[in-house]
Amino acid sequence: MANTYHQIYLQIVFAVKYRAAIIDKSWNNRLYGVIGNLINEANCKTIIVNGVEDHVHCFLGLKPVVSVSELMKTVKAKSSKYINDHSLTAARFEWQEGYGVFSYSQSQVDGVYKYIQNQKAHHKKQTFLDEYKAFLKKFKVEYDERFIFHEPI
Repeated sequence: MANTYHQIYLQIVFAVKYRAAIIDKSWNNRLYGVIGNLINEANCKTIIVNGVEDHVHCFLGLKPVVSVSELMKTVKAKSSKYINDHSLTAARFEWQEGYGVFSYSQSQVDGVYKYIQNQKAHHKKQTFLDEYKAFLKKFKVEYDERFIFHEPI
């Protein structure tokens, strides 16, 4: 076959370490821009990046040659470095270990985009932990309650 054709839409969700609500509205759009650029630099296509104080949602088109785990390793490392290099938080910033990744079809793109776009309004009604568990249940992902997030020591 002369060409590789693909259509892979993913939503990736990840949290601040210990789900701390420290992503401030004074700089969150800069962070989302940095994350979007990192996704694009990995030869993927950012559709939307948004979130609230304790977590981020990325919706993207994935190239088949890109590993999700390598993409997230880079995105999380370089975005936390950006936050720390620019002293955007009082203490050292870290992302929670791990992430959730969920796939979608072309017919779902608009709905997922709107859902991510409306994170602030959505989280007035539902906590991040409840939202995350709902994603896991909706996508029939088996999980152990003890290992969803690390709690502060």
